[in-house]
Amino acid sequence: MRLKVLMTGGNGMLADALYPLLCQNGYNVYMTDINGIDNKVIFKMDIRDKKEIDRIAIKFKPNIIMHLAAETNVDKCELSPDHAYNTNAKGTENMALIAKMMGATLVYISTGAVFDGEKSEPYLESDEPNPISVYGKSKFEGEKIVTSLTNNYFIFRAGWMIGGYEKDKKFVEKIVELAKIKNEIHVVTDKFGSPTFTKDFSKNILTVISTKNYGLFHMVNEGCCSRFDIAKKIIEYLERKDVVIKPVTSDAFPLPAPRGRSEMLINRKLNLLGLNNMRPWQDALKEYILGIKGKNG
Repeated sequence: MRLKVLMTGGNGMLADALYPLLCQNGYNVYMTDINGIDNKVIFKMDIRDKKEIDRIAIKFKPNIIMHLAAETNVDKCELSPDHAYNTNAKGTENMALIAKMMGATLVYISTGAVFDGEKSEPYLESDEPNPISVYGKSKFEGEKIVTSLTNNYFIFRAGWMIGGYEKDKKFVEKIVELAKIKNEIHVVTDKFGSPTFTKDFSKNILTVISTKNYGLFHMVNEGCCSRFDIAKKIIEYLERKDVVIKPVTSDAFPLPAPRGRSEMLINRKLNLLGLNNMRPWQDALKEYILGIKGKNG
């Protein structure tokens, strides 16, 4: 029997990698998004609308709920906390309640932003969260909701997400776009994290959920780096010797939301279980950048 997957956030970066992988592995996927267009691929569903979710879930009867939908714009969350909590906390509560009602496994995507960033070493799953931004707080609320309402759950904390090509609106894509128009790009050296390639992340999601080892996992590409390190590698992989990356501190880019010094994570539980198939971040980034070069000719 084909397992049925109800997926939220179908228009996002992660779904772009995860959806085709699920289909290739024989899953029957009902993909949804708040901006769904009912085109037989992505159907409209607002995770904040419990009645709408109930209607769709009761009809589809999912075995697994892949809850990818979230408000990930950190500054938007800081400026609109009600929106952040309604989406990242209340929306997650709705999906957890559905998973509980349907007896479905729940997969929730969280973030390294649940930590305060003060630790000098990469964070472990056993470290106590202490988010400092509205975004981090709302995602941590989602984690607590998942663990309180369900038993059969997987929480995967990702790092700095890379992937999606046209859907990528994050740091990597910004550097790629700036390299088209500038010969000098200023990048911060005092923020550290763990890149996470959506392609690798998606593959490992399927590996881990097949084991039934429920729980909370850090899942990032191997190694840690600064934003500056990533930018230098992007320019190297683009073969743009005419572009110079200039180091600055984060004071040069004041933003509404506070960012911790570190969002570095380590996949300790995956390592202990022999399930860590996440390659070094440099290799993943190189594949992604070469893919962008190929698409742009």
